[in-house]
Amino acid sequence: MDYKKVGLKCGIEIHQQIDTKKLFCNCPSIIRDDEHDFEIRRKLNLSLGETGEADKAAIHETVKDKEFIYRGYKDCTCLVEFDEEPPHDINKTSLKIALTVSKMLNCTFVDELHVMRKIVIDGSNTSGFQRTSLIAMDGFVDTTLGRVGIPSVCLEEDSAKIVERKDNCDIYNLSRLGIPLIEIATAPDITTPEQAKEVCAYLGMILRSTGKVKRGLGTIRQDVNVSILDGARVEIKGAQDLRSIPKLIDGEVIRQQTLLEIKEELKKRVKGLSKVEIVNLTDLFTSSSSKVVQSALKKQDGSVYGIKLKGFGGLVGKEVQVGKRLGTEFSDYGKTAGVGGLFHSDELPNYGITNEEIKAVKEKLLIESDIDAFILVADEATKSKTALGLVIERAKLCFEGVPKEVRRANQDNTTTFLRPMPGSARMYPETDVKPIINYSSMEIDVPKTLDEQADDFVNKYGLSLDLAKSILNSDFSAMFIDFCKKYTNIKPAYIAQTLTGIVKDTKKMFEKDINPVQQDFEIIFNSLDRGQISKDSVSIIFSMLGEKSTLELVSQNKLMNDSELDELIKKIVKENPDIKVNALMGIAMKDLRGKADGKKIIDALQRLVK
Repeated sequence: MDYKKVGLKCGIEIHQQIDTKKLFCNCPSIIRDDEHDFEIRRKLNLSLGETGEADKAAIHETVKDKEFIYRGYKDCTCLVEFDEEPPHDINKTSLKIALTVSKMLNCTFVDELHVMRKIVIDGSNTSGFQRTSLIAMDGFVDTTLGRVGIPSVCLEEDSAKIVERKDNCDIYNLSRLGIPLIEIATAPDITTPEQAKEVCAYLGMILRSTGKVKRGLGTIRQDVNVSILDGARVEIKGAQDLRSIPKLIDGEVIRQQTLLEIKEELKKRVKGLSKVEIVNLTDLFTSSSSKVVQSALKKQDGSVYGIKLKGFGGLVGKEVQVGKRLGTEFSDYGKTAGVGGLFHSDELPNYGITNEEIKAVKEKLLIESDIDAFILVADEATKSKTALGLVIERAKLCFEGVPKEVRRANQDNTTTFLRPMPGSARMYPETDVKPIINYSSMEIDVPKTLDEQADDFVNKYGLSLDLAKSILNSDFSAMFIDFCKKYTNIKPAYIAQTLTGIVKDTKKMFEKDINPVQQDFEIIFNSLDRGQISKDSVSIIFSMLGEKSTLELVSQNKLMNDSELDELIKKIVKENPDIKVNALMGIAMKDLRGKADGKKIIDALQRLVK
């Protein structure tokens, strides 16, 4: 793809959890998934932003009209998380870490720190808003394709963790709410998907270089903003894997190109959507053989409603992403109202809906041309009409081309509509947290980056650059340094390779999943350092973790003494009298692997075979 020709612009937002106490209270930043201690229920209402306007994304959430259930724990949630107590002063340790990152990104600190409220009423915050504060601006990172600006670094609180979504309520876990987050936003200076991946990798490296951020799945979240020439900015949330980022961007470029093609085709057919009437079609489906329709009609006030979309014939079924069509985008909007989905004319007859029913629908909706389409929704009457109203809203946006919206990244690298793009109307000042003046005078010690530390590891420990980066980017870097001091008879490269690769190697060699802890490594390395076991036995011991204690596994794999080795070699020679020395060596190495040093086995064979 010629990204310059399509006018690709891309920006990245990184959200990284900081490893301190929570941002506005003294609760520990631990995420629990076990049985909760208590819960509360809430309904959230829309409030106006500082401009006096209602935010589009927040308005969209009100359509769902959901109740929210919040589950809390005695050891990591308090009245601040329940929004029953004002927030405490901002956590100074978190602020210092965020300032350190800002300095490493060449940013300028702002003069005063003011906390703002960002309106969010999807239930992820008990208060109906997220607290966030701008701390630094105007930084940059250099990439292989040029400089990328960092217009802002913010410090904010993480949201509650979703447990379950239901038709009428969502359930959230409050243990994550309030964990400090560093938010880094780049300028839309990124011009290729691979450059986006490079920027994400670099920013992740900078964050990990502090040694003060959380590690593991879910502790860092990457959002990608994408637009093309004549398109619009679309934010893709939740790109967890660096490898998926180029695929998500390519997919969004193709999606926007296709939506622009649909716009041009619509302009040829019709001038726009005039008033679209939502029509009750229930009487046409009372005897339908469609299981979906019959299931809907059995609900209280179950019904079938439909709309005519003039000019959309053949376009609703047009693929805009792999396996997803324009009709899917209509359906995503409609599902906001709580319906399961919709039917459209480009996919019918199907799902038990017959040609006769299609003909009857067209007659009632006054569809006379193949260039027109229809949409059907079968559910409770109120939900069906609300869903079709949202579909009409999305259909009108087709005449503009690409709507500004927030989308969720899926595992197959497609995306799904979440909500309209929020704007400035969602922000207003936080009056419960006092501003911090002249905090830029705080003393900030900038650590070496992991890349710089990797060079040090190469020189100090004799590692290859790739292995040095691997150990530094793992969760074992502190353990590695400690083990190199303790176990001086083991080469540092072997320690690093074992720490970073044993889980994967065991899966490959023995088809077994293991989860070794620090004590397992200490017992095995201590025995290897003392010469009690051989390197050959290390992988065998790891593969047997869980079957016995690690101490027992080490004991049963201890090296033989010289006399024991001689006895076994004599036995092998006796059992194979007509075999040459080279063949005997193969048998001996196989039988004694992990029980004796290879050189000793060879020496014993040469000494005992006449």
